[in-house]
Amino acid sequence: MSTSSPEAVKKLLENMQTDLRSLSMECKKKFPPVKEAAESGIVKIKTIAARNTDILAALKENSSEVVQPFLMGCGTKEPKITQLCLAAIQRLMSHEVVSEAAAGNIINMLWQLMENGLEELKLLQTVLVLLTTNTVVHDEVLSKAIVLCFRLHFTKDNITNNTAAATVRQVVTVVFERMVAEDERFKGIVEQPPSVQGNTNRRSVSTLRPSAKDAYMLFQDLCQLVNADAPYWLVGMTEMTRTFGLELLESVLNDFPGVFLQHQEFSFLLKERVCPLVIKLFSPNIKFRQGSSSAASPAPVEKPYFPICMRLLRVVSVLIKHFYSLLVTECEIFLSLLVKFLDGEKPQWLRAVAVESVHRLCVQPHLLRSFCQSYDMKQHSTKVFRDIVNALGSFIQSLFIVPNAGNPAVVGAPAGGSGSGAQGAAQGGPGTGGVSGILTSQAAFEYRGTWIPLMTVSVQGSAKATYLEMLDKVEPPSIPEGYAMSVAFSALLDLVRGITSMIERELAVEEEAAAEFRETHPEQGWQPQPGAHLVWEEMVSACWCGLLAALSLLLDASTDETATENILKAELTMASLCGRLGLVTPRDAFITAICKASLPPHYALTVLSSNAANLSGKAYSIQGHSVQIISPSSESHQQVVAVGQPLASQPQGTVVLTAKNIQCMRTLLNLAHCHGAVLGTSWQLVLATLQHLVWILGLKPGVGGALKPGRAVEGPSTVLTTAVMTDLPIIANILSRLFESSQYLDDVSLHHLINALCSLSLEAMEMAYGNNKEPSLFAVAKLLETGLVNMDRIEILWRPLTGHLLEKVCQHPNSRMREWGAEALTALIKAGLAYKHDPPLAQNQRLQLLLLNPLKELSNVLHADIRQKQLESVLQILQSQGDSLGPGWPLVLGVIGAIRNDQGESLIRTAFQCLQLVVTDFLPTMPCTCLQIVVDVAGSFGLQNQELNISLTSIGLLWNISDYFFQRGEAITQELEREEEALQKQAQEKGETLNRPFHPAPPFDCLWLCLYAKLGELCVDPRPAVRKSAGQTLFSTIAAHGTLLQQPTWHVVVWKVLFHLLDCVRTSSTTADKEKIESGGGNILIHHSRDTAEKQWAETWVLTLAGVARIFNTRRYLLQQLGDFFEAWEVLLNHIQSAALSKNNEVSLAALKSFQEILQIGTPVKDSDKAGDAFAVMGVPPVLIDPLSASGPGRPLVRSDSLVERLTRYNGAELQAPPPGEESAIEDSALWWSAWNTWYRTGTDSTRPPSGPAEKFSFIPSQPFLTALIQIFPALYQHIKANFSMEDLKKLGVILHGAVSVPISSDASPFILPSFTEAVLTSLQEAVLTSLDVLQKAICVGPENLQVMYPAIFEQLLLFVEFSCKPPQYGRMETKHVANAKYNQAEWVALNYVPFAERSLEVVVDLYHKTACHKAVINEKVLQNIIKTLRMPLGLKYACPSESTWKLAVSSLLKVLSIGLPVARQHASSGKFDTMWPELANAFEDFLFTKSTPPDNLSIQEFQKNEAVDVEVVQLISTEILPFANFIPKDFVGQIMTMLNRGSIHSQSPSFTEAEIDVRMREEFSKVCFETLLQFSFSNKVSTPQEGYISRMALSVLLKRSQDVLRRYVEDERLSGHCPLPRQQVTEIIFVLKAISTLMDSLKKTQPENVDGNTWAQVIALYPTLVECITCSSSEVSSALKEALGPFKDFMQPPLSRVQNGES
Repeated sequence: MSTSSPEAVKKLLENMQTDLRSLSMECKKKFPPVKEAAESGIVKIKTIAARNTDILAALKENSSEVVQPFLMGCGTKEPKITQLCLAAIQRLMSHEVVSEAAAGNIINMLWQLMENGLEELKLLQTVLVLLTTNTVVHDEVLSKAIVLCFRLHFTKDNITNNTAAATVRQVVTVVFERMVAEDERFKGIVEQPPSVQGNTNRRSVSTLRPSAKDAYMLFQDLCQLVNADAPYWLVGMTEMTRTFGLELLESVLNDFPGVFLQHQEFSFLLKERVCPLVIKLFSPNIKFRQGSSSAASPAPVEKPYFPICMRLLRVVSVLIKHFYSLLVTECEIFLSLLVKFLDGEKPQWLRAVAVESVHRLCVQPHLLRSFCQSYDMKQHSTKVFRDIVNALGSFIQSLFIVPNAGNPAVVGAPAGGSGSGAQGAAQGGPGTGGVSGILTSQAAFEYRGTWIPLMTVSVQGSAKATYLEMLDKVEPPSIPEGYAMSVAFSALLDLVRGITSMIERELAVEEEAAAEFRETHPEQGWQPQPGAHLVWEEMVSACWCGLLAALSLLLDASTDETATENILKAELTMASLCGRLGLVTPRDAFITAICKASLPPHYALTVLSSNAANLSGKAYSIQGHSVQIISPSSESHQQVVAVGQPLASQPQGTVVLTAKNIQCMRTLLNLAHCHGAVLGTSWQLVLATLQHLVWILGLKPGVGGALKPGRAVEGPSTVLTTAVMTDLPIIANILSRLFESSQYLDDVSLHHLINALCSLSLEAMEMAYGNNKEPSLFAVAKLLETGLVNMDRIEILWRPLTGHLLEKVCQHPNSRMREWGAEALTALIKAGLAYKHDPPLAQNQRLQLLLLNPLKELSNVLHADIRQKQLESVLQILQSQGDSLGPGWPLVLGVIGAIRNDQGESLIRTAFQCLQLVVTDFLPTMPCTCLQIVVDVAGSFGLQNQELNISLTSIGLLWNISDYFFQRGEAITQELEREEEALQKQAQEKGETLNRPFHPAPPFDCLWLCLYAKLGELCVDPRPAVRKSAGQTLFSTIAAHGTLLQQPTWHVVVWKVLFHLLDCVRTSSTTADKEKIESGGGNILIHHSRDTAEKQWAETWVLTLAGVARIFNTRRYLLQQLGDFFEAWEVLLNHIQSAALSKNNEVSLAALKSFQEILQIGTPVKDSDKAGDAFAVMGVPPVLIDPLSASGPGRPLVRSDSLVERLTRYNGAELQAPPPGEESAIEDSALWWSAWNTWYRTGTDSTRPPSGPAEKFSFIPSQPFLTALIQIFPALYQHIKANFSMEDLKKLGVILHGAVSVPISSDASPFILPSFTEAVLTSLQEAVLTSLDVLQKAICVGPENLQVMYPAIFEQLLLFVEFSCKPPQYGRMETKHVANAKYNQAEWVALNYVPFAERSLEVVVDLYHKTACHKAVINEKVLQNIIKTLRMPLGLKYACPSESTWKLAVSSLLKVLSIGLPVARQHASSGKFDTMWPELANAFEDFLFTKSTPPDNLSIQEFQKNEAVDVEVVQLISTEILPFANFIPKDFVGQIMTMLNRGSIHSQSPSFTEAEIDVRMREEFSKVCFETLLQFSFSNKVSTPQEGYISRMALSVLLKRSQDVLRRYVEDERLSGHCPLPRQQVTEIIFVLKAISTLMDSLKKTQPENVDGNTWAQVIALYPTLVECITCSSSEVSSALKEALGPFKDFMQPPLSRVQNGES
């Protein structure tokens, strides 16, 4: 209910009346005047109530009268009455019905009561009500009221005192509140500036409004009172205490700062009165030194007085807090004082309250900032802020230095300290714990034996003081141990927290502003206000050293986890702030501190020690106290949680990690995790420390670089407690998350991180040099992790990252280090390629190449393990990203191809797996420009010599590649041509020429050429198997896919590929080693035909030559269209020739086969031969064979488009398909003649016998070779016969002769020679005869002029005929007859030439048969030569090597003569045959009367056969020669007759034994001779006397012989007695008898005039002898004798006349 409501008013009136009534009642007896006044008062009130509507206003107007009775009542000094009156007055006051005058009266009345000491509490109550209800009391009245309260404060009564004190405080507050209210009222009214400046005259308050004036006067007097001066306004003060005055001052300053700040007058008071006062009052504290007793100083020093000192500090705190801006200079002084009070020489309580005051400042960061701006940043000013922080620091340090030096805390014994100062000593706290090492549960700090407990002093961020609030204490309190430390600790933490959060808030605001500005003005740069930054930097610079010193010390001393956490947090926030502000030194210093705390004490880590050294030089002097940056001690009582190896190059002992170390480590991780962006270069410190911790804890990197707990490998194994074991995974996880969070760092910070890791890694590598200890892989693992999480911006860190791994880590001698380097690098590359980049890699070639480049660079590392890793990752990349490599292919292929022979098999094998994968799966996905690289790489695998199988397989890959080219020909061509155009353009722009291998050829052809060239290189590999495989592949690809090449490209194929290859092979073969190769590998046997390098090269040469020849053959039509086909032909022939003449049977024979092939001489095809050859034999033009038919298994033979179409498509329209049937002939005779010359040179050289004495090793061509050589001729001849001249024929003859003369080695003879009994020709001999046969047939059908060659052919054949008796000599070689040769000796065996000679003879006869009448044959005396040649076998007869020879010779002679003699007779006159007759006669003679004896084992039948032959000869003479005697030279006839003579008589000499005679008599022969003689003698055609003479002579000889025989027979018969005579003698006699009878018959038939007289005489003379024989005992002889004697009857009549007889 409000005081002005009607009800309240009514109640008031009632109450007043009641009060007045009571008063009058009380005073009725003793004080009548009062009674009267009371009664009139009642009337007055009633009147007022009746007359006025506004009763209260009326009451107020008349309040003096209304109050009067009560005042009088008070004047009675009767307690009861007084109390009643005071209550009534208070009621009036509360209804605000007291006027100013009345109030004055009331105050005066109260003053009297006060002076009388009555109702003191009621008085105070009344004053309070009066002053608080309204503002009627002011000026002197007010001052009187205030003085009244003051005086009541100093009574004897405690309650009164206290109540008065409270009232004074309230009154003072009221005065100032009035002023504030007054200012409120006048707000907005512009005041006229006073004419006179208020603060010129200190007493001038005229400018102030009433309430303000009161306040001013009051405050001024308070100052006077505290200063112990008389007040100006508070008149009547009797006594005053300083403590109370200071309290009042403090409360006014604290509660009404606005008053002082808004009114100059008040500000003036502050400056002029309050500050000097405070400074003056401080003086005892300043001068006082603890422990210096007054004895020494002349004047006694006033001791500091706790109550005043404490209150002064409170005032100072308020002044600084509120009026810092007004009192800059004064505050500087106050703060300096404050700093001094923390000094160790001051009393403990003083230091405690001072530190509390400092704490109050520390929780006001904005205030601290102002200090910094006002003092620290000004020149020539005290660095106040820095001093405060340093003072705190040195204060904390001083607490650890035991005050009474030399008396450290003894365990368990409290330090006996005397005097107030000693209470700060360590009182009985556990000391060093040296005995039991007790771990106290209480939170505390312990450092070098000093143990200081830690108390909870205030809530974080508020400075709740304890001792500054002890206003009731007069004596200084005793400060508990650890209190000051706890406050200082809180102050430090609050200081850090306040500063950092303030600056960070402001930074955040600024960053927001910057971001907004950038959004609105993207083109302009943001310019922050420099002022703010300068202040922040100055604040940090000023405080960091002190903070760091204190925090480091506390961190080292802390035994409580929470305290440690707080200290670490403070260090961390400072580090972060310094980082954000770019203050490198302080940032690094804080980080170093955390790092050092994480590591075991005195741990040698160079990064940290160098940093610490820089700092320890900076000692900060604070008012004579230096703050040292204390290095940690190792004595702290910490739970050991881990024991491990230090990471150092030299093995050392173990080190221990404590729980605090681990706690620090976590802070370090936290720092790196949350503030990585500001770490910059200090990453190095952080990471180095982490690396060492990780090492000590035994964490090892696993997949992807994450660390896992793993056992240490060497040294005493790491010991971990269970506490830390559970922590390890968490730590490892945080470590990984730390590097994961690197993805949120900006680029610069990321680079700092990478650089730090790299240099860490370098250090780890340094340590790992020279020993094989486990290296620290922390850095490498973390580089990997960082790379993996920053894939999205991999470009910016790729080069430093991979550069370091490549150049340093992967080349390191320590294998584990290397291995991890490679692991990291390859993992990064794989991840980079697999990452979904934006834009994708396929569109960002530069990035792709960047990622793949390090993979290629790894090829330069020589360590096999690295290369293995590299190749394995290539394999994985191929398997996962092979399809999308695109432009990266050259790099990948480069890696696969970077193999060297010194790398070992496994590497090469892995690389080869990659290549196989590429060839099987990825050829279609790669750019066609890379195909050439694929070919090169496959080639290089072929050439490596570590693993033969890989070489062979790679050749297979080349075949697959060629197949791919063939199938995708058109697509590849188009792509390559596009690429080519682009390159051409670039080259033109640069003005260069395009430089690529095989340049003028189109790009697709170049691809083929590269493939061929590569295969060509492989064809001359040192290993035979590789050569063989490569050769087969090269020729197969050219055969199968050559049609794709354009015509000009063939030129390159022929000259650069094929001929080049032939040259190389020829050179290698001719220089190859002839040493025997031992069987390799123990279990591999080498065949004897391949057991020297030379033999192995021979095989290669054979293959190559055959391949080239086949290409020339199958592609002839195409090659002939090239301009230089003739030169190529010549070169090829030259190669064939040199191969044919090589000293190797295999090569030489193969060369001839190739020769045959290029001459297109079809050899019989075996089933096993290539389809292509079969086609050729069937007459299909070679070029038209579809290459696919010969390309190997699995190829379809049927193609929809014909080859001709394809040829036309690839090679342009100008190449028309050849007309069928003409390709197989080479039209150009020059080519054939070239071939003939080659053949001739080859033949001549190979058949020329060795000149000197035969060396053991002189080379003798083999039979198959010679055969093949000769077999070539007939085909070759077909093409050159038109111009084949006599000279050529002679050349041919030489070769044929030479070839046949060559002996064979004895070990080959069983295979080549027929067994000696068979008469078979060797194939060589057949070939020779075939050649001659071809020739003669050609001459036969050829033009006339060819026939001059017949004689030459005869000559040649006859030479061969001679071989039957006289085998040819091969140089001076000794040959053995085949029968005597031993197979196992290296001897040369002469062939059995008999069959050959005989066959030749048959040919001669045959040929002569055809050509006897040819002019040339006649002119060249062929017949004579034939006879001359035959003389030899005829003469030798039984002495011939083979008896068939002379038999054949005879039959041939007979045949030849039967043809030749008529011709000879025909041409008798020309004299061309003159020389022939004597030859013939000699031949007959040699044969019929041979000097050789028949072999002993000759059977009768054989003998008779032979005799029949002789008979044939005689018959020939009788039919072909003697009848034509007139055409025949006389002496020849004479010779014939003589022979017949000889033959007609049995030709045995007497020396024969009888047995012999029996067999050897040629009865038949003699008979025929005889008959011929007779026939010839008595032929009636005798034309010349000479002939007659011949017959006479013959007869007489015959008769004389007969006579002799008969006589001897008779003789023998007689002598033998009864023994029969030898059979042959009997036969002879019978024969003679028969001859006589024949002679008689002949004589009868002959005209008598033709018979000579002597003949008759001789015939008759035989008669007696015949008669003698009658006695013989043989019946056969008797019957013959009878026949012989019969004709003699004609002689029994004498002739008609002797004259007649004589006339003849």
